[in-house]
Amino acid sequence: MTKQPLVSVVDDSDSVRESLPDLLQHAGFAVQAFASAEAFLASAAPDDTNCLILDVGLPGMSGPDLQQELKRLGRAIPIVFITAQGDKSLQPRLVGEGAAACLFKPFSDTALLTAVESALGPRWSA
Repeated sequence: MTKQPLVSVVDDSDSVRESLPDLLQHAGFAVQAFASAEAFLASAAPDDTNCLILDVGLPGMSGPDLQQELKRLGRAIPIVFITAQGDKSLQPRLVGEGAAACLFKPFSDTALLTAVESALGPRWSA
């Protein structure tokens, strides 16, 4: 039996940290949620995470800052950015920096699951 891929969610919004794990668990993923980039880095999650759903506009260390820190640490975690910022130039910039996807809030459940499955790649396909 293949273990469930771990998807970590880093978002400062309580509602996102409550709703996304439910959706992801229903889709068959193991999930951990964190309120900040710093909390994620302080946990064991960077070693175990198979895909990271990451808010762009976090207080303290931003999502793009965390992306750079993970690169510096040698952690190649596929990242799906989520953002409420309306700046459409953000998406190509983040993807150009190595993100798997960048979704603008509000996004559909289908769009998020498709982005996560794409980021995980065929190794985790059912």
